[in-house]
Amino acid sequence: MRRVLGEFVGELREAGIPVSLSEHVDAARCIGLIDLGNRELLRAALAATLVKDGDHLETFHRAFDIFFSLRVADLDSRLEGDGAADPDTDAPGAAGSGASRGAGGGAGSRLSADELASLLWRALRDGDSTMLRRGAADAVSRYAGIEPGRPVGGTYYLYRTLRNLELEALEERLTQWGRDRGGPPGALGERLARDDARARIARLREAVEREIRQRLVEDRGAPTLARSVRRPLPEDVDVMHANREEMAQLQRALRPLSRKLATRLARRRRRRHRGPVDLRRTVARSLSTGGVPLDLRFKPPRPAKPEIIVIADISGSVASFARFTLHLVHAISSQFSTVRSFVFVDGLDEVTRLFEGVDDPADAVARINADADVIAVDGHSDYGRALSTFHDRYARDVTRRATILILGDARNNYHQARPEVLADLAARARSLYWLNPEPRSYWDSGDSVIAQYAPYCDAVIECRTLRQLEAFVGELA
Repeated sequence: MRRVLGEFVGELREAGIPVSLSEHVDAARCIGLIDLGNRELLRAALAATLVKDGDHLETFHRAFDIFFSLRVADLDSRLEGDGAADPDTDAPGAAGSGASRGAGGGAGSRLSADELASLLWRALRDGDSTMLRRGAADAVSRYAGIEPGRPVGGTYYLYRTLRNLELEALEERLTQWGRDRGGPPGALGERLARDDARARIARLREAVEREIRQRLVEDRGAPTLARSVRRPLPEDVDVMHANREEMAQLQRALRPLSRKLATRLARRRRRRHRGPVDLRRTVARSLSTGGVPLDLRFKPPRPAKPEIIVIADISGSVASFARFTLHLVHAISSQFSTVRSFVFVDGLDEVTRLFEGVDDPADAVARINADADVIAVDGHSDYGRALSTFHDRYARDVTRRATILILGDARNNYHQARPEVLADLAARARSLYWLNPEPRSYWDSGDSVIAQYAPYCDAVIECRTLRQLEAFVGELA
């Protein structure tokens, strides 16, 4: 069991979930105090000791289902070589699967197609979980076509199985059965019957997925399967290539991230208890000892909050990265003396006004596309024109207290780059950073002109994920 736990913790770390040595020890102690035959109790115990962030629970549950897909007693016996698992185990997907599985988990079902459909119908209608597991095992044996050793994560096998089970027709049959049972009349009764049918179908999908996962674990081992199905944590998702589901995860992660970052920065600023060296007091203090040893004295600290000027490209795929950055910077604006925001495509507009008096920066970010005047010519990114417009209008506001952040991929659509404009802004400002959401290997390819701007930046930083963005803004403040 310790070996399985060690591999499981290793997978969590590989996936990006921080698990310390002491937490690993706590988990090992915890499983020594609970009934290992209770899989859900084991899941809860490991989650309580190993997971600190709710956004990491989905990754934890996915890994748990792989490493603990069998009953714990069976895992122990397999790891120690004590014999095969009991076919009558109460583990998910195991009931009735021994006879239908065969070598490699790919043998055909004992039941005909009609018998299997009848079995699944009775299991779903009666809510019989044991019969449902048996039906799922037979369905996988008949339809999945699992090939031992094939390096896939199981999605293809799941698709093949569910396609042959004709879930839509089965859902309609369950809905009609729900109507016939009686219930509230009208639209309410229809909705209740439909929701109940969908819930039953969802249980069938879960049983099939669990059976496929268990067979893949037996064939290839838990660590190998876990690597093939691993997904990035929300803070490690590439913002520019995130799908709709991942974008929703990023939105949910951004608010707690901004609160955590603001708290950490405020605490760090309070701890800066030393100002610069006070030369007069240091000399006076050291006169009595002839300057040996030298006792440094410091002036009272005057922690200065930086001024931030954000200039963000909101065209195309980089728009999502710009929105997340603007949201995060304004969410922790109390850690800066001033935050001014500008957005551009080929025209430039200041949007600081949209964030004034707004409790949730997300509301202001959502209004940018509708309210900002950023189209001047053809609506294609023109960094040279946008930077020149900013210089003409706002260069006098850039002082030695200001830090400029430019957000964008520097893809200039073959327009003039005008790097001399950026050089003048860099000379006026305290510092200038360029955050590029593209992989570094893409820089200076095609119409990218980042190499023309880089000499005038304090740093050009690859910033593709919330984790990278958090690290940069944390150092900035």
